[in-house]
Amino acid sequence: MGKDEQRRFALVAGEASGDLLAGLLLDGLQTRWPSLQTVGIGGPRMLAHGLQSWWPQEKLAVRGYIEVLRHYAEIAGIRRQLKARLLREWPELFIGVDAPDFNLDLEAGLRGRGMKTVHFVCPSIWAWRPDRIEKIRAAADHVLCIFPFEPALLAEHGVQGSYVGHPLANVIPMAPDRAAARSALGLAPDAEVVALLPGSRRSEVRYLAARFFAAAAQMLKTRPALRFVAPILPGLRVEVEALLQASGIADRVMLLDGQSHAALTACDVTLIASGTATLEAALFKRPMVIAYNMNALSWRLMQRKQLQPWVGLPNILSREFVVPELLQDAATPEALAHATLAWLDAPEKTQALQQKFSELHVQLQRDTPTLCADAIQKVLEG
Repeated sequence: MGKDEQRRFALVAGEASGDLLAGLLLDGLQTRWPSLQTVGIGGPRMLAHGLQSWWPQEKLAVRGYIEVLRHYAEIAGIRRQLKARLLREWPELFIGVDAPDFNLDLEAGLRGRGMKTVHFVCPSIWAWRPDRIEKIRAAADHVLCIFPFEPALLAEHGVQGSYVGHPLANVIPMAPDRAAARSALGLAPDAEVVALLPGSRRSEVRYLAARFFAAAAQMLKTRPALRFVAPILPGLRVEVEALLQASGIADRVMLLDGQSHAALTACDVTLIASGTATLEAALFKRPMVIAYNMNALSWRLMQRKQLQPWVGLPNILSREFVVPELLQDAATPEALAHATLAWLDAPEKTQALQQKFSELHVQLQRDTPTLCADAIQKVLEG
């Protein structure tokens, strides 16, 4: 099939971070195959690339064992219907973007019927749930890896993978323009700014947003001039606004529709939910406090499967606690406030962290769209 002949791929990304990754992936695929058609499930960035989304992405954005159980019937029904439709319409390739709990089973079912499958990104088998390697081997013809150590780890278990760099490393500038971001957001150049990022899932917002706003209230007691920005997905704004009003500091927090990159560029420090956003914060060279809280039973189940002492990606990649993690019961408003303010009082420590994050940024930079397209073309030809 020539470059200009029409191809049709299916993609599924289950949450905002996956939508960002898939949007960058589609840059490379549409450069390689300009008339590419895409179907599946995705968010605004994928839709902007022409994806025909058969369900709203928000239906899949659920995290935690208990939370997933509450929505299991609906999610399982979507996967069942999606699989049936894909088998009927038979796209040339299925690409599961992150969301391994949803995508790996779907991929295995499609691959078992002869469809070519690619998974992007490698599930964190090096952090927790090593049992997933068998599922990956059954599910994916190829895995697109965003961290350099992952292909060799997969190869030990008979899974083909390619290191394609981390797409965000090429999107986020090495030296973010803080002054321009502050100007765009209406923030004074000399203001002390804290970015509050309580997550992109409804369950995360439910468990974290009120804690983050309470922490902000604590910070204002000792630093009344602080400014706060909180980027929120538009679909979660109603819940967040209600929590912010209840906190008593609604006039001190600027809610943004999305714009997480603007917030991270503009801020001095961020209080942030564990997840892909923590790597974004590292690439923006921002000091951070990583927090997480979830259903207590979900937390206990996850702890049993954790393989290393770190949860946040900046710490995992650095192999040390370069930024604090306050998880579950430790994530009290008082502790979150204290840890966040500590960065503002330690400019030398912040400078050293920024140097470490700059080195990490260089390690993750590759021509990701082209490398992804190269690997996918080999899968198609193989």
